[in-house]
Amino acid sequence: MKRTVLALGCVLLASPVLAQSMGEKTGVNSALGVAPTTADFVQEVAISDMFEIESNKLGEQKGNAQEKTFAQQMVTDHTKTSTELKSMVNGGKIQAKLPTELDSSHQSMLDKLKGASGKDFSSNFDSDQVSAHKDAVSLFERYAKGGDNAELKDWAGKTLPTLQHHLEMAQELGKAPSVGQSSK
Repeated sequence: MKRTVLALGCVLLASPVLAQSMGEKTGVNSALGVAPTTADFVQEVAISDMFEIESNKLGEQKGNAQEKTFAQQMVTDHTKTSTELKSMVNGGKIQAKLPTELDSSHQSMLDKLKGASGKDFSSNFDSDQVSAHKDAVSLFERYAKGGDNAELKDWAGKTLPTLQHHLEMAQELGKAPSVGQSSK
């Protein structure tokens, strides 16, 4: 029993080093308004940008006219933020590791989009974009207020208005009828 407790304790202590902290991973930090650690923030932003770029490339291909316009803007903007983040990390100003692939939840959403078409694609795409941008706004707000890296904190604050605008745009997806489709 003591070995099990000791092993569990070691795993819990090592977890933040191995991946994002439990508070950020479970959404507890977001619910409490707690700023993520720099490592968690970098990881979340990088994964978010990867998802946005890949899902919106699908939006450019499979979406209706409104979704295609939105998707083009998202690919442009999230490529820019991804490049800025990589530059800060690779420049040595931020001590964090950039992930090279999506986490399982984002990969699952992307796989679902890849297999969908027509109204199913639109429904999934639209809701994914609202959800992803709500998460991003929360993440950037919390880091801009309480982050521990001054340069990254400043960048989060400067990027936040764009993400808030993205969320507003995402919330409008599906509200305007497209040519050939009836309104919802």
